[in-house]
Amino acid sequence: MKRFPMMLQLALILFCVMAVPTGILTWYSGDQILRDSEYAIAESSLAGLNASRNLKENALNVMSQNTIRLADTHIFDRIRPYKTYTEVNSNFTNVRDALAVHQDLLDLNKSVDGVYSSFFYLSDSDYVVSTDKGITRLDGYESFAWMQEALAGRGGITGVWYPRKLDSGIHVVSYVFPLNRLSTTTRGIIVVNLRESQIEQYVHSSEADEKAYFLMDANGTVISHNDKSLLLKNGSEVPYMREIMENVSAEGYVFHELEGERLLYTWSRSKQFGWLNVNIYSVDGLMTKSHTLQRKIIVLTAIIIFVGTGLTVFLATWLSKPARELVRTLRRRGNLDIKGRNELAFLDAAFRRMQEDEEVLHKLLNIREQDARSLAVHNLLRGEFHPQAAEIFPFAYFLVAVVSIDRYRRYVSTNNPETRSYHRYLMLSTCDVLFPEGVYARGVYQGDGCFVFVINYSQEETESGCRCIHSALSELRDQAAEVLGHTVTIGVSSSANSIDLVSERAAEAMEVTKHRMIAGSGGISYWKEKDRSDKKYIYPSNSERRILNFLDQGDLTSILKELETIGSVIRSAEYISYDNILFIYNQLAGVTIKHLRENHVSTSRIFAGRGNIYASLASIDTLDELEEYLNKFYTDIVQYIARTSDEANKYSKPIMEYLHEHYREEIVFEEMAKEIGISYSYMRKIVYEMTGMSLIDHLNRLRIEKAKQLLVESKLTISQIALEVGYYNVKSFNRFFRKFEGMTPSGYKTAKSQTM
Repeated sequence: MKRFPMMLQLALILFCVMAVPTGILTWYSGDQILRDSEYAIAESSLAGLNASRNLKENALNVMSQNTIRLADTHIFDRIRPYKTYTEVNSNFTNVRDALAVHQDLLDLNKSVDGVYSSFFYLSDSDYVVSTDKGITRLDGYESFAWMQEALAGRGGITGVWYPRKLDSGIHVVSYVFPLNRLSTTTRGIIVVNLRESQIEQYVHSSEADEKAYFLMDANGTVISHNDKSLLLKNGSEVPYMREIMENVSAEGYVFHELEGERLLYTWSRSKQFGWLNVNIYSVDGLMTKSHTLQRKIIVLTAIIIFVGTGLTVFLATWLSKPARELVRTLRRRGNLDIKGRNELAFLDAAFRRMQEDEEVLHKLLNIREQDARSLAVHNLLRGEFHPQAAEIFPFAYFLVAVVSIDRYRRYVSTNNPETRSYHRYLMLSTCDVLFPEGVYARGVYQGDGCFVFVINYSQEETESGCRCIHSALSELRDQAAEVLGHTVTIGVSSSANSIDLVSERAAEAMEVTKHRMIAGSGGISYWKEKDRSDKKYIYPSNSERRILNFLDQGDLTSILKELETIGSVIRSAEYISYDNILFIYNQLAGVTIKHLRENHVSTSRIFAGRGNIYASLASIDTLDELEEYLNKFYTDIVQYIARTSDEANKYSKPIMEYLHEHYREEIVFEEMAKEIGISYSYMRKIVYEMTGMSLIDHLNRLRIEKAKQLLVESKLTISQIALEVGYYNVKSFNRFFRKFEGMTPSGYKTAKSQTM
């Protein structure tokens, strides 16, 4: 073959490249492709099942999230006082509140397609607010007996999905969500009924070869099926269903023969709901496409071979032309001494020689000394010893020095990546010239502003070498400050007499750099072994309580003095770890934020623009900076509280005057807030801070106090007094009077008359 012309060989090769693979493909598309296509189709069907399952779960999640968000709006708090159907219909305000709940339920129905109805049941009440029957008595609505079974397996505070059949005969999947104490103090249950037909649209495949589909819950109850007679029945009674239900795999597929027909069963189990999705397909129907594809491949093969024969000669001539010209040029200009071979053989021999030359050059490039040393040092710091490391470090004694850039975040923010890369090069190249003869030092960059230098010296250099090493490190620190524009802190480990201990000494040096928290930045610290077994964490709990008390009083000066005391305690401690210091200041910040939120102070407004407080504390290098940060932290808090208190005092008097003037009327609080010139939410906050009561409770308290005066001083009847203080029915008056005074108005009047 080496003596046949290149064009002829290329024509033969091109023909074989086109004809042979095409022929093999045709043969392979027989039994093998048909066999494999079953599994490919099964995988595709399983993927489609998973997609429809995800679509269904997303829709159900949207429904449940909308329900939870509706609960968080506190809309149900508006009807919490109305325990009876009569109370709801007693006046326009009560009906309006109930209709607001009804409207929100209607809006909830529209958020997802296929919702049949929804309702809300207030605990211990005798009525239901529903979208299908409006506001109706409990005995006129469908039975709630199924709810106990639905909520039996509920965990956490989320709702549950429960399949059932309505009294109207419609199959639905109900989402049952009991209101929880985390979102509202109102007790009740929201139920959303999603049509089973909508679930069918999600899980039913659009493929024509689908025989059936199943959606079953964890107990095997059929939630959705194309045969509606099987709904809410035990799916395990269907052939092969029990085998699939007992399979522990989350998803899969299996082939079965049923009544002479080969069927594909694909299943996918929902982790979130525990539901089992099963689709059943006819394999014969699915494989129709594969047989059609096989016939098309045979036809395509014949066309390719026919056309390829004509293209082969043209391509061989066209493609071989550059190679032939290249061979002529190499023969004329090169001194390769290759004779008696065709163009391909000549080029192969020529390229082999070029490859040999390239490999020699590649070896020369790979043995670059600096790269090899850096790799060896990196491996050594990870605890991986390579023989090359022994060549770099010939002596028995080792020290590890970690050079850490102080205030690294600030350094990164003021230098672009190219500048930082150049700085790293200067730092590492400086190492070679600073250390004296007889001391080997190799450095690598470990990231996050840390350079690690492995220092190797002999026993003879132990005394004089250590002094020289310290001098070299001092010079390295000074040059680093000049190059980086930032100070650096250097931590030096204890000595090691084995190369295997280098990784441990690196950890010591890294730990030493953290001592700058107390000692300050820009120093050189050496590892000192201390017994820390009996050292406990320091935490100034008394100072914490005093700071919170001073915060309540708005005494910033005392807070700053207490922070100064904490800093003095830390500095005077015989030993305190870096982690202990961060714990103290993180705890102080966390307790303060918790205290503010418990006292209804908006921390998001105080710390807007600060970013993550805990990340900021972790990025600080020294105790002085920590104290400075905490001083600013508490200053902002005290100033904000003082500012908001002034604003509250400004509006408290108009609010109280308005309530005293209009307490007999039906007050619309939103309009009241507009008239005063503030928002409704801010007005509620001011009243709560002044009285410790909600706005509505304070208004009712004011009315009851006026009623007490009238009961004692006037001869008006109970009904007249109720109307006089703003209650339009005696029942509401009696209920609120009993709530605040613990007795009825008539009982109060009798008790007062006996004491007078």
